[in-house]
Amino acid sequence: MGMYRDRPDSVSGLVRDREVHRDVYVNPEIFEIEMEQLFRNVWIYVGHDSQIKNPGDYLTTEIGRQPILAVRHSDGSVNVLHNRCPHKGVKIASESCGNTGKFFRCPYHAWSFRTDGSLLAIPLRKGYDGTGFADTRAAKGLARVAAVANYKGFIFARLTATGPDFHEYFGESLSTIDNLVDRSPEGKVAICSSPIKYMHTCNWKMLVENQTDTCHPMVAHESSAGTAIKVWDREKDDSGETPMAVQVYAPFASPYEFFEKAGIRVWPNGHGHTGVSNSIHAKYSGVGGYVERMEEAYGPEKAHAILGQVRHNTVYFPNVMVKETVQILRNFIPLAVDKTLVESWVFRLEGAPDEFYRRALMYNRLINAPTSIVGHDDLEMYERAQEGLRSNGTEWVNLQRLYEDDEGADDTAVINGTSERQMRNQFAAWAKYMTLNMSGKAQ
Repeated sequence: MGMYRDRPDSVSGLVRDREVHRDVYVNPEIFEIEMEQLFRNVWIYVGHDSQIKNPGDYLTTEIGRQPILAVRHSDGSVNVLHNRCPHKGVKIASESCGNTGKFFRCPYHAWSFRTDGSLLAIPLRKGYDGTGFADTRAAKGLARVAAVANYKGFIFARLTATGPDFHEYFGESLSTIDNLVDRSPEGKVAICSSPIKYMHTCNWKMLVENQTDTCHPMVAHESSAGTAIKVWDREKDDSGETPMAVQVYAPFASPYEFFEKAGIRVWPNGHGHTGVSNSIHAKYSGVGGYVERMEEAYGPEKAHAILGQVRHNTVYFPNVMVKETVQILRNFIPLAVDKTLVESWVFRLEGAPDEFYRRALMYNRLINAPTSIVGHDDLEMYERAQEGLRSNGTEWVNLQRLYEDDEGADDTAVINGTSERQMRNQFAAWAKYMTLNMSGKAQ
């Protein structure tokens, strides 16, 4: 037995009010418990239903270590199933996406299953006559994931049959997804292209924390965003307007005061967002005809309320971030204690000018791609942290900034935008769901 397995007190003891133990980032046993326990107990993003528009369309993913597939059935419903043949355990679908037609066929023994998961056929089925096969779990076909929710096209799943209800778990944080969808004059968004994938040699939680860390941009991004500003200051006299690339890069070098005033909000269960009253996306140039389309669809008052929301990054605990103002979702996929794959997806606003989609694709390339100069700033910091945490100088990581603001504040209070409260909020949720039902009790 390891130091932490089946020992909820030891696991929860890694999180204190103002600091966390380095083992949450570097200990392989903790990582395995996360895969088995944390990702089993919470709602995990699976994909968007625009990726599986037609009957037979499917996508594959993992929740923790468990292979999962989502598929569109003939009646239009979406089924989320365990990607495992009930016969010998072979993965039914090995590609990231595709169309299976009317059924899945196991590549090992040709057992076949309808797109609702039910067993369709077995070769030489008479060999099971008189064996009691009809009463076995295998006869029921592909196992369904215990709990599934499709919220405005965003598909989430929870592996455990018991646990927080979808709306109970996400609560008011769903307002960011609401705003993303509402930015379409038709109230619909869609994924129309593959994601940018970027491997990071660090623990997944470092990336999640960084989404609401507003004390690093002006430091870590000085060489990239800062240089972009200097070049533009030198060259702007030859241009009539500020290029979109400069509009995207420049705000990353904003001063501390900008982020302090922008604010941060947290919600229960580890969710929260930066950019309450202002954000780095707030001053992008307008797109002709868009406001008029929004006013026609929603009326002037509601249209301007939708567009007036300027959130920066919204974290959906444990491992998703949404930027509704630039229509991007980033999925931080844990592969090992020191390896994380990041998928950055761009959504198209149906009914909006094409310029918005081109702008979102550009943003994704400029900021989230392996070729990005901004993304490499962050990766350098993550890698240094992963290496530095081997130091025995101290075993604890400090998350104390503006801790006094936590006292007396309710779960949805808006506070100083440079507070580390959202990080503390995430780790409180981490400790809760890491130990939920561990050894039969929640800690």
